[in-house]
Amino acid sequence: MEKRWSVLPFNETAAIGLQETLGIHRILCQLLTQRGINDFDSARAFFRPQLDQLHSPWLMKDMHKAVNRLLLAFQKKEAVLVFGDYDVDGTTAVASFYSFLKKIHSPLGFYIPHRYREGYGISRAGIDFANENGYSLIVSLDCGIKSVELIAYAKSLGIDFIVCDHHLPDAELPPAVAILNPKQKDCSYPYKELCGCGVGFKLMMALAEKLELAADCVWEYLDLVATAIAADIVPITGENRILAFHGLQKANRQPNHGIKALAHLSGLQKELFINNLVFMIAPRVNAAGRMDDASKAVQLFIAESFEEALHYAEMLHNDNSDRKEADLQTTQEAISLIENTPAWHNTRSTVLYQPHWHKGVVGIVASRVIEQYYRPTIILTNSGDYVAGSARSVPGFNLYEAIHACRDLLLGYGGHFAAAGMTLEIQQVDAFRQKFEEIVSATIDPQLLIPEIVIDAEIDFSDINWTFYRILTQMEPFGPENMRPVFITRRVTDSGFSKIVKEQHLRFSVRQGETVFNGIGFGMADKYALLQNGQPVDIVYKLDENEWNGSKSLQLRVVDVKASQ
Repeated sequence: MEKRWSVLPFNETAAIGLQETLGIHRILCQLLTQRGINDFDSARAFFRPQLDQLHSPWLMKDMHKAVNRLLLAFQKKEAVLVFGDYDVDGTTAVASFYSFLKKIHSPLGFYIPHRYREGYGISRAGIDFANENGYSLIVSLDCGIKSVELIAYAKSLGIDFIVCDHHLPDAELPPAVAILNPKQKDCSYPYKELCGCGVGFKLMMALAEKLELAADCVWEYLDLVATAIAADIVPITGENRILAFHGLQKANRQPNHGIKALAHLSGLQKELFINNLVFMIAPRVNAAGRMDDASKAVQLFIAESFEEALHYAEMLHNDNSDRKEADLQTTQEAISLIENTPAWHNTRSTVLYQPHWHKGVVGIVASRVIEQYYRPTIILTNSGDYVAGSARSVPGFNLYEAIHACRDLLLGYGGHFAAAGMTLEIQQVDAFRQKFEEIVSATIDPQLLIPEIVIDAEIDFSDINWTFYRILTQMEPFGPENMRPVFITRRVTDSGFSKIVKEQHLRFSVRQGETVFNGIGFGMADKYALLQNGQPVDIVYKLDENEWNGSKSLQLRVVDVKASQ
């Protein structure tokens, strides 16, 4: 699939000024200015984020109300229920808050709704569980901001709610005793991009301060917060960068037993980075909710020994194996459906339905189909008497608005710009497919149907050395709004040693001037012809470190290659 390349602009004057201040390579200064870092102080805060730079939790609307209600619960020995969503953000939030409260209060419990029996967020079944078991206060984490009727129902039963959420509120707020959400219009909290676990963490900070507890009793959960930040794809800027930076340090020095157990089962022996949390930890935790019951993910993270954590980690590992099998089979069936239906080859959207597909993997499959057919995609399957599905978009296209335009054919829907879910009657599937295609075709910019590679900077091979790379790695943690830099080097030629490996991948050995670099392009065997006959090519890549037989070298993790113009 042909891709379009976009090189990010930068302020050359600002980059030169920063280079004079920091004395590091101009390309590194260019990268920093693209991230809003233009002076020594902002550079210091970026490279050396400190926990004392975190904002006071008391700046968040309703924080005093939330803390006072919890203190009252402590005083009256009320039973407190910690309630959270079934994904990574929700389960880490519940695990950290529950573990924190357990040290200072009882009776205490936690509750994770079942994905298929109860659905997302606050559930009537969860409230009934609280009522039947004598809980008079529920602290919801990563959910609750839209649960107006359900929280009103809880209130009618004499159960109070403290809502800790980060999703965009509606005009009507639930009747909770306190709502902690920096995205509330009248909340003056300076940083708006906390994940659900992050909001819960701020409540822990406030409680610790009020109770005059040592800061370490909160900092010990930083690795769980970092895991939530990584998995929930929130911007790694501001407070999130501080929390992720120190959370990774905690994960590498003294990890939560659950993180250690998952790393062990994954065979990871090197240092943990954000990408490990995203691709190694997060899928196994999410698999619990996708395939079975996510409560075991909380049990994993609250385990008091490595052996106990390993027991639950093995369960999650097995769930993930089942998830991968269902994911692969469903993806193959989905691709086959498109390939065998010529009318769908040139559409601008994909809507696929099979009644037997596993509901837990339809979102993943939608993303997989986009890798093959780059267009907004919806995967549908049976859910009880109805059809339910997940939608994924291509960057730049507002998926939620397109689904909103089809609302007359839906029983329910929700989501945001890039991802959404919906429910509809079985007999409406074909009509929905047709209307969604009409809406997408009428509104999408054709350019958005061509995958884009965003390139941070053009660089020569001669600029790359270990000093450059080590400073580059100090830009970690990488993630949204601070992605691992992508470089382009123009007019390089094969050194004579490039070759296809394992029939699918391309081992690069390319030269620019006197400098030769090796690299790997996964799934790029079809690009080998470009390197033949010594013709110059432009190569797009990320820098990586390769270790072989005790020897380390810098290598190119190739993203794309094209013939030079």
